[in-house]
Amino acid sequence: MNYAVQTYIDAMTQGKIKDFSEVLDNDVKFTLTQGQKIINLNRGQMLSSLKGSENMQQNCRTNYSIVEQNDSQSIVKVTMVYDVFTRTNYVTITHTNSGWKITNVSSVFN
Repeated sequence: MNYAVQTYIDAMTQGKIKDFSEVLDNDVKFTLTQGQKIINLNRGQMLSSLKGSENMQQNCRTNYSIVEQNDSQSIVKVTMVYDVFTRTNYVTITHTNSGWKITNVSSVFN
């Protein structure tokens, strides 16, 4: 589980996307909310969108905390604080037959 969390953080904050696809479930869903605007992305769409920021360091402070954890699933809150806004991500990680996989990410921009 820790590997999945760290790989997510590295992909989002440092553009390290090389290993990102291996921690994503095939049916993962990404939801991004900014005000009244909601964007939903599937696995392929998210991987494609990250290619434009590959190896780019984000100018933010990042921290995370475990909101809920059990043997089957964990919800992790990842906060990325920029100068003018904050991106809060709720990452659901599920223990599958293939190991811990990210199954859902909900992001809010404030």
